[in-house]
Amino acid sequence: MTDRAARRGVPKRVRVTVAVVAALAAVGFLVAALAGAFDDDAPRVPAVPMPGGAASSAPADDDETDEPGDATPTPEPLPSRSTATAADVEVVASGLDVPWGVAALPGGDLLVSLRDSARLVRVAPDGERTRVDGPGADELRETTVPDGEGGLLGVAVAGTFATDGYVYVYRTGEEDNAIVRGVLEGTTLGRLETVLDGIPKARTHDGGALAFGPDGRLYAGTGDATEPANAQDLDSLAGKILRLEPDGSVPADNPLPGSPVWTSGHRNVQGLGWDEDGRMYASELGQDAFDELNEIVAGASYGWPDIEGTGGEAEGFVDPLVTWSTDEASPSGIAVTRDGVYVAALRGQRVWRVDLGTLVRGEPATPTVLLDGVGRVRNVVALPDGHLLVVTGSTDGRGDPADDDDRLLRVRLQVTDVP
Repeated sequence: MTDRAARRGVPKRVRVTVAVVAALAAVGFLVAALAGAFDDDAPRVPAVPMPGGAASSAPADDDETDEPGDATPTPEPLPSRSTATAADVEVVASGLDVPWGVAALPGGDLLVSLRDSARLVRVAPDGERTRVDGPGADELRETTVPDGEGGLLGVAVAGTFATDGYVYVYRTGEEDNAIVRGVLEGTTLGRLETVLDGIPKARTHDGGALAFGPDGRLYAGTGDATEPANAQDLDSLAGKILRLEPDGSVPADNPLPGSPVWTSGHRNVQGLGWDEDGRMYASELGQDAFDELNEIVAGASYGWPDIEGTGGEAEGFVDPLVTWSTDEASPSGIAVTRDGVYVAALRGQRVWRVDLGTLVRGEPATPTVLLDGVGRVRNVVALPDGHLLVVTGSTDGRGDPADDDDRLLRVRLQVTDVP
C-alpha cells in the first residue's frame, strides 16, 4: 500500500478479499434469482463497498472524459507522522464498579455502562455522577444477566441524539446478546425496544463493542462465543462485525443481501473506530499468540480460527495492521484521532498508540506506550475537546484494584510531528 491509488481504494493486503466479496455477492444474486426476486420489491445486490463503508456502483471510468485538458485531481495531503505523550492526566471520576462502555453526550456529559450491576451512569465534566433511572433502566437490570465477560457492555449514541434522544446498549441476556435502545431524557431512560437479538453469548469471547460510523450506521463487534467455527459461518452473528440501520434493519449496501454481517473471521472484537477519511479500525483479542489491530473492509474475513495474527493473505484472509503478544495487550476499546489510533490494553495494563500517518502510508507501524501504571485499561474515547478519556478496568475480576478503582481519566495529549 505505497501508491495513492492503493491507499484511497482497496489496500494491497486485502485485494484478494475483494475477489471473495465479489463471489459472495454473485452467490447472493443467484439465490435471489432462483427465489423469484426480480420483482420491484426485491433487494438489489449492492456493489462491493470500499473501506469506510462507501459503496460505488459507477463504472471505473466514470470520471474519465474525452474532453481535452482533463486534469488529474490534486491528491489530498496525508496525515503527518507524529509522536505523542500524555502531557497531563486528570481523574474525572473514581469508585466505578466494572465500567465498560462510554459514550460522549452533547454538552460534555458522559454515559458509562457498568457491566455487572447492569446500570448506566451519567457523569458530568466536573465528575459529578447521576444514576440513570426510569422504565428502560429497570428493564436493563431485570433482563441483563452478568456472567464472566457478559453483562451491560457497549453504549453508543448517534449524531442525531440531540433530536431523537436514543441511547443504544449491547447487553447479555438469559439466552443471547442483544442490542436495545431507549430514549434518554436527562437521567430518565424510556422503555426499551430491541434493535437486534440472537447474538450468541458466552462467559468469554462475548464481544460488546458498539459505535456509530460516519455513515450514520450502527456497528457492533461480537465474539465467537467460545465456538471458533462461528467466526467463519456467515449464518452466525458470532465472531463478526455487524452493520445496521439505527432501527435494526439491514442497510441495502451490506455485502450480503439481508444480512447484518459486515466482516467475519473475528475471535473477539471490543473496539471500533474511524479516521477522518472514513477508514475503519477494530481491535481483536487473540488466543495464545497475537492480538491485532485491523483495518476493516466490507465483506472481508480476518482469519480466525484458521489464522491468528499475520499470514492470512495466502488463505484469502486479511492480515492485521499491527500485532502484539497477548501479554502485552488484550485490547479492548479504541479511539481514533487525527494523529493516532489509541488502544486500551487489559492484560498489558496500558494505552498503546499507533501512529496514523504511518498507517495511512502503508508503512510498518511500531506501537508505542502512551500511558501505563494505571491498572487494566478497558476503554479509551476521543473527546470533542481533543483530550482522551481513559477508562480503567481493574474491578473486572482479573485485576488488582486500588482503593479508588475504577476511574475515568482525562488525558491531555502533546503531539509532535516528525519527518
